[in-house]
Amino acid sequence: MELPGSTGAAPTNLIFSEEQVMLRDTARRFLEAKTPSTEVRRLMETDEGFDAGLWSEIAQQGWQAMAIPEVYGGAGFSVIEQGILMEEMGRSLFPAPFLSTVVLGADLIVHAGTESQKKDLLPEVASGARRVALAQLEPRGGWDASGVTMAARRVGDDLVITGTKSFVLDGHTADTLLVAVRTEPGATGVDGISLVVVDATAPGVTRRRLETMDMTRKQAEIQFDGVRVPVTAILGDSGSGWRAIADTMTRAVVALAFEQVGGAQRCLEMAVEYAKVRVQFGRPIGSFQAIKHKCADMLVLVESAKSAAYHAAWAVAAGDPEAAIAAPLAKSYCSEAYFHCAAENIQIHGGIGFTWEHDAHLYFKRAKTDELLFGSPAEHRAMLAEALGFGAKPKG
Repeated sequence: MELPGSTGAAPTNLIFSEEQVMLRDTARRFLEAKTPSTEVRRLMETDEGFDAGLWSEIAQQGWQAMAIPEVYGGAGFSVIEQGILMEEMGRSLFPAPFLSTVVLGADLIVHAGTESQKKDLLPEVASGARRVALAQLEPRGGWDASGVTMAARRVGDDLVITGTKSFVLDGHTADTLLVAVRTEPGATGVDGISLVVVDATAPGVTRRRLETMDMTRKQAEIQFDGVRVPVTAILGDSGSGWRAIADTMTRAVVALAFEQVGGAQRCLEMAVEYAKVRVQFGRPIGSFQAIKHKCADMLVLVESAKSAAYHAAWAVAAGDPEAAIAAPLAKSYCSEAYFHCAAENIQIHGGIGFTWEHDAHLYFKRAKTDELLFGSPAEHRAMLAEALGFGAKPKG
């Protein structure tokens, strides 16, 4: 099956078009030049976690606009082109709020926002002028709907929001927050959840960057103390927030799978490169059967992960019902493939690989956090089982 771009061409075989190959090659050269590991390490030590000038540079290349419709200032491409960028970002551990702003924020606005909200927010996202973060998780909640307990109280024509959101991707630097709250008293499960557009600098909003395992992708805790917004700040229809989140998460886990593929591929390359030059007992360690087997197993995982991610992207882009199966399959498989490759990369590097200063640990930390982001592999296998009719996923 051909991976379709914005043309909507019918799938024929599993290859990228010339334009998609050009996008991949251009992105790889750009990221290799702009974000070598030394720059990644420098940025991860900053509070912001990204370079504003570099964010503007990728905006000039149209990266933030990639999957936004042209009518709102975007390029009108599909999740596939966006996935190609995510794969290259995964290779370089690109430190920027792309996942939070584009894959989550812009996608929610595109598919759930009113026409007025789209016209107001999306052009600035596409130009790089506005960064968006989804505030969904709470300190004691998970990625399912039952984890959303924070309520927004109706007072006249306003909503008053009080509570805490945690592990908000890039929440400390976002300009706009999409906050998941309960707007219907007494509603439980998937019912009564709305997404509310909140100015990140509004009175009553307090943001604190969290210390996490993977400091190349920042997370924040955000407190809302009587934050007032108009009822019109609800994204789309009141009470339909969970449906919007679930739809966006289907596309987001596919984008994340691409990132995991890129990271796993780079771990394989690092391991092979080192095995060729590290000498033990008078010969390169790559000549030993144990190392050969490790590298071969990593190759199988990487190629299988690519197939899973690419097929899921095609299913989502084509609007195929199989996306309900392909997306959780890709997330669960790519998560475990990346983590395994990252761990084996450290093992093959031996003693030097166990030092925190080695780049292998940057990938290991990203692999572990990606594994749990948007739900663990076990949770996505439960979704896969439900989609296949083998059982029900946990309530909520």
